[in-house]
Amino acid sequence: MTDWLIAALAGAVTGVLSGFGVGGGSLLLIYMTSFAGVPQTLAQGINLLYFLPTAATALPTHFKNGYVEKQTLLPAIAAGLVCSALTAWAATALDVELLRKCFGGFLILIGLKELFRTG
Repeated sequence: MTDWLIAALAGAVTGVLSGFGVGGGSLLLIYMTSFAGVPQTLAQGINLLYFLPTAATALPTHFKNGYVEKQTLLPAIAAGLVCSALTAWAATALDVELLRKCFGGFLILIGLKELFRTG
């Protein structure tokens, strides 16, 4: 009975963080793979679906406050679409354990970058 409550709480917390631009989807991915026992590839698919409505609800506020550079928007979207398609294809071809290790390494690198960032 409490499984749905914990999942809803994780979604709510990561949704709030997504609104701040923190990367709540990545945190949701960590929750799903580390605590909920969801396989990495399935968690990635859920994360992509989760991202769409959370981004759509946060985007108007970011536009209103001037946090979106319109001249870089289209090139960023184009590059993001191409790269996400290529890496999604590559991720389905990789062994799940290797994928988990790559994601873990990525999180460590980002964490270290944030830990030692100045300014």
